[in-house]
Amino acid sequence: MKYLGSSTIETDRLVLKEQTMDEQYYLWKLLMTPEVNKYFLTVPQKFREKLLDWNIQKEYYEKDMKHANDKDVFRWSVFLKETGECIGRFSCHERNVEDDAVNNPSVRGVGWLIDPKYQGQGYATEAAQGMLDYMFFKCDIKEIITGAAL
Repeated sequence: MKYLGSSTIETDRLVLKEQTMDEQYYLWKLLMTPEVNKYFLTVPQKFREKLLDWNIQKEYYEKDMKHANDKDVFRWSVFLKETGECIGRFSCHERNVEDDAVNNPSVRGVGWLIDPKYQGQGYATEAAQGMLDYMFFKCDIKEIITGAAL
């Protein structure tokens, strides 16, 4: 596997860029909406209360953004090319984060969220295809194993 980090990915209508603190409040608010987090929020119940407080989460995101440029980080904020508006987030993480039985950095998991007002327009499909092409053809991952929170 090649560790190239969150290089910019362009599709027909979107730009996936490494994450910055600028869009994290918007993405956090998006994650807090029930229609989004019912499929995404797999955090154990004992940690969920902390997620509801932006001040606590802001500290987490500020620490996280210090590593946004690391070559082993594959997380992007998704922007519309036409307006520059952030509409979601995509990630491709080591699968062992979710499953201790997987011990191969070339086996990845994926996650994403898209603002509900942009769902049903093919943006998630387009962003996913761009990310998968990047991860398989440029970073040489071997497999993706993932699931959804239900």
